[in-house]
Amino acid sequence: KACERGMSMTESATSVRVATLADAAACAAIRDHWTDAWDWMPRVHPSEDVVRHYRESLFPRCAVWVAGTPVSGFLALEEGSGFVQSLYTRPPGRGAGKALLDAAKEAAAYLQLWAFVANTGARRFYAREGFREVEWSDGDNEEGLPDVRLVWGSAP
Repeated sequence: KACERGMSMTESATSVRVATLADAAACAAIRDHWTDAWDWMPRVHPSEDVVRHYRESLFPRCAVWVAGTPVSGFLALEEGSGFVQSLYTRPPGRGAGKALLDAAKEAAAYLQLWAFVANTGARRFYAREGFREVEWSDGDNEEGLPDVRLVWGSAP
């Protein structure tokens, strides 16, 4: 399993480590910032509910990695299914997302995730990382937004 990864300054100034429950609030803050940054993204849950959900549900059932000090991004992976529940960075475009995704790729031979159709930057990022778009929905999620399922690697 990929537990810790240091990258050279030429590759990225981002280090990745396994998250602890103490990182849940920082991860929730990154998710909240991302939600508020997009005018097309509705806020479905108040910040305190996001923190509680991360502490009580996401962290206990997923392998979670964080990038940077202080935390600048995180990835939550459902072990066994290869389902990436969350991958968020703040700010984007500084290498944290790639470093986190590389850690997940080391941990699993197959990854899948849903991305919002409107999130064109994320979809370009995943395409560069070898993901394929394989399924679309008209908004079968709590936000009610169209999304697309992407896969990487060989399905189990």
